[in-house]
Formats: sequence, C-alpha cells, structure tokens
Amino acid sequence: MFRLTFLGTSAAQPTLGRNLPALAVRRGAARVLFDCGEGTQRQMMRYGPGFSIDAIFFTHFHADHYLGLLGFVRTLAMQDRREPLDLYGPPPARKFLDAALHLGFDQHGFPIEIHELSGGEIVARGGWRVEAVAVDHGIAALGFAIVEDDRPGEFRLDRAQALGIPAGPLYGKLQRGETIELGREIVQPEAVLGPARRGRKIVVSGDTRPCAALSRAARGADVLVHEATFADGERERAIETRHSTAREAAELAREAGVARLVLTHFSSRYEDDVSLLAREAREAFPKAELAHDGLEIEVPLPRD
Repeated sequence: MFRLTFLGTSAAQPTLGRNLPALAVRRGAARVLFDCGEGTQRQMMRYGPGFSIDAIFFTHFHADHYLGLLGFVRTLAMQDRREPLDLYGPPPARKFLDAALHLGFDQHGFPIEIHELSGGEIVARGGWRVEAVAVDHGIAALGFAIVEDDRPGEFRLDRAQALGIPAGPLYGKLQRGETIELGREIVQPEAVLGPARRGRKIVVSGDTRPCAALSRAARGADVLVHEATFADGERERAIETRHSTAREAAELAREAGVARLVLTHFSSRYEDDVSLLAREAREAFPKAELAHDGLEIEVPLPRD
C-alpha cells in the first residue's frame, strides 16, 4: 500500500470547505505527515488515516503549515502515546517547533526529536526514503521526494526449473533477494530474477515558485502534489509571494514527465469555484486533478 490522504487543501487561511495544509502518507505500516496546519487532528479523525504517525515533515514555517502541531501533539498525549515522534524541517525548525511544543504547561509525555534538513539531505525510512529539495519560497523552504527502493526483478520460473529448484519456500526467498543453498550449491537471486524494477516516487512541492530543483526531483514521478495558489490573473501576486499558478504547476509537471499531477493549496478567493484553476492547469497538463479535503489516492506499483 502507498496511500495519500489530503487533510487540508487551502492556502493561508481555512475556508468552510478546506482546512489548512496537511498530507498523510502511508506505506504499509509506516505513516508520516507532510505539514500540520491548524485542525489537522480533527481532519485525521474525519478522514481516517489514523494517529499512528511516525514523523512529520514540514515544508516551511509560515503559520498555516505548522501551527496545528501543538493540538496534534496534545491529542497524541491524551491517547497515552509512548512511541517517539520525529519532526523534520528546514532551519529554523528547532527554534519554531520547540516553541510550539512548549507553549503552555502541559507535558506531551513521549520522546520528540527535531531534525533540521537542507536541500539534498535524505531521511531513510526502511525500504523507502524522503529526499529534501530546496525550493523557492522567499524563506527557507523544502519540497520532498518520497522514493521507494528498487524492487527485485520479476521471478523467472523457467530459470528456477532449469536449475532444479523445487517449488515452495525457496522460491519466496529468491524473490525477496536472498541466496539459497541447493545441495552443495549456492544460488544467487540474480540467477532467477530479471532486472531490478523501480519503486514508486511521489513528490510534494510545498509552497514554491516553479524551480529547476523541484523539476529535477519530480522527473518521472508517479505522483506530483504541487501547490496552485493562484490563477493566471494573479500571476504577479504569485511572483510577489513566491507561489505558483495552476498553469505554472502544470507546465512543470509536463516538463518533468510525471504520470499524475494533483494540485492543492488554493487561495480562499477561489472557494466558491475552483473550475478556473482546473481549466488553466489542464491547458498545460490535460489530466491535472484538483485535490479536496478527504481525497485518498492509491499509488500502484509501476509496471516498468
């Protein structure tokens, strides 16, 4: 399983239909958050990704992206959490997050580690990793590429039979990339497996102008989640505030050759009608999608 759950898709301020930014990502039993806007814990109850979060990755420290941390941590404490929680973000992550965690007199009661990241740094997650990408937002800000390790190649039954390997548990070991003993012979998995197959890649832009670093990180991604704060008519405002228009996000997706583009982080001025953003994006990337709070996306394994 590789599932994305959009918990908040508004920009800067919540609306009646959209909460502030937060994206839950689940791969198997592992669960992480990207950003934690106000009210995220309530969105998690509403849309069901669960509170068993291992880590939170913050794209930057504008208020709409991190002020939900205090309430979220208090909810975990009231659930008697004991497992550690890792927090990642660009500088000044330690200053901002420590201040948020120690506001008031309540104690959270479980270990919390704060880690500062720069563009190019990698956080290994066991079978997958999160790569930090420096983006263009006027303050220290990161996008993130979520990348699975390569998978073993396709199991070749004809090769296994030719080597005299009996069907059963030994097949499973070879498929997992383990060596086996066959009599006095050692059989390497490469003897019965085809070429390694790539894992999945999801890229989260955070708040940013279109930039080369993000385009490189997104190349060939299965899913690109990109902010689309403004329509074309507000392009000057997008440049001023270091955001992207829906069309600009779609152009970057097209140039990077992504398989799927999901737009989020919409200005409240489009609350009544986001069709303009969809129309402008689809002129550059015909299958562009607009996220909504509660949207779930399953990312299938690539066929190549």
